[in-house]
Amino acid sequence: MEKPSVTVIVLNWNGKDLTIECLESLKQVNYSNFNILVVDNDSTDGSVELLKEKFPEVSILVLEKNLGYAGGNNRGFASLKPDPPEFVIFLNNDTIVDENFIGPLVKQLLTHKKASQTVPKIYYENDPKLIWYAGGIVNLWTGSIYHLGIRQYDGPAYSKTHKTKYATGCCFCMRYEEFKEFGGFDEIFPMYSEDVDLSLWIRAAGKQVWFVPDSKIWHKVSASLGGAFSFGKMVRKARGIFLLIKKHANLVQWLTLIVLLPIQLIIVLLKLIFKVGR
Repeated sequence: MEKPSVTVIVLNWNGKDLTIECLESLKQVNYSNFNILVVDNDSTDGSVELLKEKFPEVSILVLEKNLGYAGGNNRGFASLKPDPPEFVIFLNNDTIVDENFIGPLVKQLLTHKKASQTVPKIYYENDPKLIWYAGGIVNLWTGSIYHLGIRQYDGPAYSKTHKTKYATGCCFCMRYEEFKEFGGFDEIFPMYSEDVDLSLWIRAAGKQVWFVPDSKIWHKVSASLGGAFSFGKMVRKARGIFLLIKKHANLVQWLTLIVLLPIQLIIVLLKLIFKVGR
């Protein structure tokens, strides 16, 4: 019996070396019914030519301008319409995947009717047993968004399948039809929090987000933004969180956030100074 069809969408912007390593790992995946689509966000580093040369079997969608994370992935998803797969996986190009990473993500969606989104266990690429993501927490009362297990070494506590608050945009799987029904990513977001936004809408609709630790990938954290603690990343995250709160917080949560705002600003400054946090 043939397995359900899957398309893995990999977004690239001037990251040819990262994308090559990602695609090389995808070539080793043992799932029998999947395709890869690279969406190029108007790269100027020769990415398209090199990727076509090295991976002639991989489909490449070339965009006329850089549409960012949300826009680029939405255009890639829209291009699947003539012959859509049953499932779609969005995958950052700065990742390396385990050969078995697809199967568990799809299986969880097939066996749990309310499951709408599945997300793998994600490790730091430069320290392969150190966890970057083992579930996500969102607290609209405090404006806090963070990963479970971050910078902890793997163990039994991070090896249980469980429902979680949000799936990181680094990698997640959904049914094609459900991603379409939810309208894809909201393109008002500046690269951060569009993933949280999507998961919040999924949960508001009575659906579930699941962390699936049998699926594993490794992340070169923030390679496209110059490092995990770059100033540019902090600015984008702050703007993304503000937009998220604007869309999802109720009046009482807004009042609480206003009171806590000075504390949040101090925390952001400490993160910049001491390089701590997600």
